[in-house]
Amino acid sequence: MARIDEIAPDLYRISIHLPQFDLQFNHFLIKDDEPLLFHTGMRRMFPEVRDAVAELIDPAALRWISWSHFEVDECGALNEWLAIAPRAAAVSGVVGNLVMLGDFADRPSRALADGEVFVTGRHRIRYLATPHVPHGWDAGFFFDESARTLFCSDLLFQAGDPEPLRLESPLPEVRAALLVGMQGPLAHDMPYTRSTDRVLQSLAALAPATLAAMHGSSYRGDGAAVLRELAALLREILGAAEDGSARVE
Repeated sequence: MARIDEIAPDLYRISIHLPQFDLQFNHFLIKDDEPLLFHTGMRRMFPEVRDAVAELIDPAALRWISWSHFEVDECGALNEWLAIAPRAAAVSGVVGNLVMLGDFADRPSRALADGEVFVTGRHRIRYLATPHVPHGWDAGFFFDESARTLFCSDLLFQAGDPEPLRLESPLPEVRAALLVGMQGPLAHDMPYTRSTDRVLQSLAALAPATLAAMHGSSYRGDGAAVLRELAALLREILGAAEDGSARVE
């Protein structure tokens, strides 16, 4: 069963834990004049996510659908949502629209330039293009300037089925998951490039109050401090791996 929790003003976290992966898949709904769903979930998750959204709004009233980068857990059920929400449109960065959505989406999507803002009613959402952070070249982050919420996608990846929201730093769990992942088939899921640290520092400069995580607990507090510490952690582990000096214990 999906779990629903309000983790910030008008922001609802819809979480589904898959025991076979021991991993949460989190979807976020901004309840506003023009509701926004961040992460569609996989196609096979669609009925469960739809039913959870229906506890909060009429799914047909959905206006915007978004995500960070093109993966099945982030946007696999996009067309199922478009089919039941006649006014809904996907909203993504220019690259995502050019190389994925033009063919994948069943109707036209809205392309956002880096730094562009759109308004859902009470909330101003800014798009930030961040190629290869956390994954592909189409990656980008969305920042709710009104509630100071940063939608983090996979940045704060935590395994298991932890609490919806925490007030202490999730980085010990992030570190543990990162080190375990580097020893498995997903060892190269997050690239470390010459832009990684700069991007994370720019996200920290937004001073987010809530970090909405795709996998694991979201965080409320000094988001800037957590993002700067994350930058140091990725530099230590992934940056070292790039020059061959990483040591995974």
